[in-house]
Amino acid sequence: ELSKAFWKMEEKNANCSGIRGDSLMQWEENQLPITAKRLFELEEAEGGFDQFTRSYKTFGVQRQPDNSLFFKEWAPAAEALFLTGDFNGWDKFSHPYTKKDFGKWELILPPKHDKSPAVDHHTKLKVVVHTKEGERLYRISPWAKYVNREEKSVIYDWVHWDPPQPYNVIHPRPAKPTSLRIYEAHVGIASPEGKIASYTNFTNNVLPRIKDLGYNCIQLMAVMEHAYYASFGYQITSFFAASSRYGTPDELKELIDVAHSMGIVVLLDVVHSHASKNTEDGLNHFDGSNSCYFHSPPRGEHKLWDSRLFNYSSWEVLRFLLSNLRWWMEEYRFDGFRFDGVTSMLYHHHGIGSGFSGDYSEYFGLQVDEDSLVYLMLANHILHTLYPDCITVAEDVSGMPALCRPVEEGGLGFDYRLAMAIPDKWIQILKELKDEDWNIGNITHTLTNRRYGEKCIAYAESHDQALVGDKTLAFWLMDKEMYTNMSSLIPMNPIINRGIQLHKMIRLITHGLGGEGYLNFIGNEFGHPEWLDFPREGNNQSYHYARRQFNLVDMDHLRYCQLYAFDRDMNRTEDKYGWLAAPPAYVSAKHEEDKVIVFDRANVVFIFNFHPNKSFQGYRVGVEVPGKYKIKLDSDMVQYGGHGRLDHGTEFFTEAQPFNGRSNSILRLLYIHNGEVTKLSALKNVSMHTK
Repeated sequence: ELSKAFWKMEEKNANCSGIRGDSLMQWEENQLPITAKRLFELEEAEGGFDQFTRSYKTFGVQRQPDNSLFFKEWAPAAEALFLTGDFNGWDKFSHPYTKKDFGKWELILPPKHDKSPAVDHHTKLKVVVHTKEGERLYRISPWAKYVNREEKSVIYDWVHWDPPQPYNVIHPRPAKPTSLRIYEAHVGIASPEGKIASYTNFTNNVLPRIKDLGYNCIQLMAVMEHAYYASFGYQITSFFAASSRYGTPDELKELIDVAHSMGIVVLLDVVHSHASKNTEDGLNHFDGSNSCYFHSPPRGEHKLWDSRLFNYSSWEVLRFLLSNLRWWMEEYRFDGFRFDGVTSMLYHHHGIGSGFSGDYSEYFGLQVDEDSLVYLMLANHILHTLYPDCITVAEDVSGMPALCRPVEEGGLGFDYRLAMAIPDKWIQILKELKDEDWNIGNITHTLTNRRYGEKCIAYAESHDQALVGDKTLAFWLMDKEMYTNMSSLIPMNPIINRGIQLHKMIRLITHGLGGEGYLNFIGNEFGHPEWLDFPREGNNQSYHYARRQFNLVDMDHLRYCQLYAFDRDMNRTEDKYGWLAAPPAYVSAKHEEDKVIVFDRANVVFIFNFHPNKSFQGYRVGVEVPGKYKIKLDSDMVQYGGHGRLDHGTEFFTEAQPFNGRSNSILRLLYIHNGEVTKLSALKNVSMHTK
């Protein structure tokens, strides 16, 4: 908006005086925000950001109406470029690119005699780069739409993707959810079989489960092509290519289309914070230089990730990355992005060795990487302007102020940030504290400690907690007992009892109190019994832990289906009452001695008894809205692995007796596990709604 306003002002000034006035030039230089300046520059040089972000239609390889092929690359340090491949018998010199201004190179291949394109669909290509030092390098186009690898090969190949009958979209995009319930998923592990699962398997077998569970958003990981499977998709080699290890681009398009038919939006886990160091099948040293898309070392290298860092001040890098976002929105019809590694982008120190206390000096000093910050503001502004329903989520651990405020307010423009302190808190509690030592006030503080007006995605655990080297919540709670004692045909021992009840309670209190959205990692909804470890040298290339055993949920005699059922009904209850879309909760009780937490949100009252060995009779609970209350979700129900001790026909009437800051109150009975009373006894919670 500022850019357009400035453009009109400049035009008006030119009409009045015929020249640009000094006062206007000074205003442009000193007063126009950096992001608006960038937008103005895009308007002036490229015809606006709409055209600029469609550069995927002019770079790489493009088929023209007459079936000629137009090739274009940016390789500023190259001495010469050639195209080779199956189409010319891998002749290294027969098809040279022509050098253009600003480091651009172009080549046109006329059609064959039969008027078909000179390069057939699904055949291999390479860019041959000759450097000023006399090197000859074989490269994949940074704009390659598809890459693949031979079975015994290590290096990926550029494969020309231009199917004669491309996938036709059937279903429109769903509306943006008011309450965002995210299912974080990895296509390759989404099968009980010890192999890399496919897009088609996910479409046919996993999407129906996600729909049944009540999630309205999928966050797909590891889709952007990465040569090393065990990098979990975070060492990208080809930014415009959907990973071929799961299937074809059309099969991914079908997956998203079918998800849309179910009313589910799909986010891409986008990695613009860094790139793989690979050279033969990555961006690194594409033109033979140590920079090109990246800063020169040391600024252009991430010490911990062993990867390259983008130069966000570069015009062509902006073109590449912003067009990349547009490509995934237009070509595959994703509905938004989860931006990975935002903390690393925002600061020159990348968060390495730096803590964040919340002091503003940590966010607004010379340590902030202004180029990265402007890039993120541009990305969010452009995405939300072109796609008003687009959803963007930031993975930021620093707590950067205004990260989730609109760009026109001076914010970075994200819709949500991940509440990364919450899963860390749960792991810390389970790892370090006895049940009787849980600090109720500290738990409540962690779940509510977020900037007002900036939305958060709460989660008890994500893929980070599932990876080998850590443990899932289920494993922290029950460990090896999960292998032998999860049958519902035998009585629960104290460890399984405690673990199942706490697994549900931790999820519900995080769901209800922790944010404006909720996230679950694939399989954790039913307490997947094992960690996640991709095939690598250290495990003899085994796929045993790189899978999700959905078959366990389908066995009625195992308690995994009980945890699944609770997760499903928790989401369905939220869908009915909408607490995620409501203002933050009012916590009326956080009683340290009783280990009780009570809060209300969206007219729903949540009551949690975390005490390891005490039930309470006649427990007074504050409520704001007078009337009659009924139980709507109860973790003690038998179908959820509970003990069925509450009568759901009971009606609770309020009394006009103020209590704990609420205008009214009711008396409740709070149970713990009523079996053998030990410190490992299971705990209890209920959720009620005013009628």
